[in-house]
Amino acid sequence: MKTIILCGGLGTRLREETEFRPKPMVNIGNRPILWHIMKIYAHQGFKDFVLALGYKGEMIKNYFCHYEFMNNDVTLELGRPEALEIHQKHEENGWRITLADTGEKALKGARLKKVAKYIPGDTFMVTYGDGIANIDLKALLSFHQSHGRLATVTGINPAARFGELKLAGDQVVRFREKHLDDGGLANGGFMVFNRGIFQYLSEDDNADLEIGPMEQLAQDGQLMVYRHPGFWACMDTLRDMDYLNGLWEEGQALWKIW
Repeated sequence: MKTIILCGGLGTRLREETEFRPKPMVNIGNRPILWHIMKIYAHQGFKDFVLALGYKGEMIKNYFCHYEFMNNDVTLELGRPEALEIHQKHEENGWRITLADTGEKALKGARLKKVAKYIPGDTFMVTYGDGIANIDLKALLSFHQSHGRLATVTGINPAARFGELKLAGDQVVRFREKHLDDGGLANGGFMVFNRGIFQYLSEDDNADLEIGPMEQLAQDGQLMVYRHPGFWACMDTLRDMDYLNGLWEEGQALWKIW
């Protein structure tokens, strides 16, 4: 099953870091937050990734294209490049990564639509390139498969900065992007979609995911919520970055399930 990670945004609220690198490449410890997200998925058996790249996407390409060389011990002989030997050391075996340029200015809906050609199956996972959680992905997938609707989002406890979910049981009846918090769940990413969602999307760079498509899915009764009461956090600001790095350094990184 494919996991699409949306890695293309400008990250304007973290400008201190994103002026120089895309937000998914901002570190927690000595690894990009994107690596942490991928470790969460890979540890639970989901190792086939599509990275929807945009702003400074070449840095993400460079990171993974040189991953084997930079994260293993190597033996080389000058003058004989064919003699290069890589000694396997890292644990990221079996990761399959498609690095797809989806445009520097495209919104999330357009990015997702543009990578549809890399998704052969009917069901796939999608998440943002800045959110981490100790989520049970197999339980999320099982929930999605049980209800038969097109889309499942993970509901987290309130955060006024993120899209609010109005619920009837587990069905999302209204999706409001970045509404002021009044006690409802918020969209924390970690989504599961069926291919039918592509009917709601467009490759136009101005086509968003949350504003428009998610709202329409809710109106059509096609959007469900998987409730995640555990740890969740995102790297949206410099304060978030400092908080997550503090947890990592103190051995309190609850998303580190591997």
